[in-house]
Amino acid sequence: MAVREVDPVVLDLGRLENLAESGYYNPYTMFDWPDSLEPGLPWMSESLTTLAGTPMWDELTREQQLALTKYESINFFSLNIHGIRELMSEVVMRIHEPVYANVSEFLHHFIGEENEHMWFFSKFCLRYGGKLYPAQPALKAGSVDHLSKVAREMIVFARILIFEEIVDYYNAHMATDQSLPHIAREINRVHHVDESRHVAFGRMIFTDLLGQVAKRDPEEIPVVAEYLEDYLQYSIATLYNPAAYRDAGIPDALGLRRRALTHPARVEAHDQILKRTRRFLSKSGVGREMIK
Repeated sequence: MAVREVDPVVLDLGRLENLAESGYYNPYTMFDWPDSLEPGLPWMSESLTTLAGTPMWDELTREQQLALTKYESINFFSLNIHGIRELMSEVVMRIHEPVYANVSEFLHHFIGEENEHMWFFSKFCLRYGGKLYPAQPALKAGSVDHLSKVAREMIVFARILIFEEIVDYYNAHMATDQSLPHIAREINRVHHVDESRHVAFGRMIFTDLLGQVAKRDPEEIPVVAEYLEDYLQYSIATLYNPAAYRDAGIPDALGLRRRALTHPARVEAHDQILKRTRRFLSKSGVGREMIK
């Protein structure tokens, strides 16, 4: 049987392209990088740390709490860097394919902006934290290798969208958190502005490809739904890095990670972080209620 090709993706991106062009900035000159960050300030919003709302947070000394915000900020930005590198490689391979000819112009803006994001995230980590955390093991995709080509294309853009929506949840909150150093707020603010366009684009291209799957191979929808739910859970779990706990001087890092991931307060926080994305997936017809 011949492999079904993907139909051309046709989207109206005029508004997003205009916003990308009119909002262009030079990241290499726009930030004021202090020599060091103000002592005694958290680097990440305390309510966004992986121990927030649990007795485990209250058991930490203030020094450990501040250290955890530092290293979880480094972990968060490191996840951004590795995620951007992955999504850029996927987009670069597709940018001039006939299927994506209609969106190629916007994809050029997308790649340029993501490259700049990767630069300022890495500069923050290396300048103030002296390190990046290594990429974490990827979620195995064996369960979807057998799907149609269009379904596999849709999953690529779904992963990008999920990554960006989770990141944007954090960016939007920290952009206005006055307890953070100014440079940390600014990085989150700038990224949030750009990601609002990227999320809008991601939802549009995801919807187009999902429509092709639903029309051609509707029996694949539950498989896709299960994989995307697994990817949501995987993405949340990457925020819980035992290396960050160890660097913050907290003992039993692996045990702490296990306890924190399943604590009711954290499960509730995960649901809040994923609420917008899950609502979108359900409305699109590929939410977790579709899992058989």
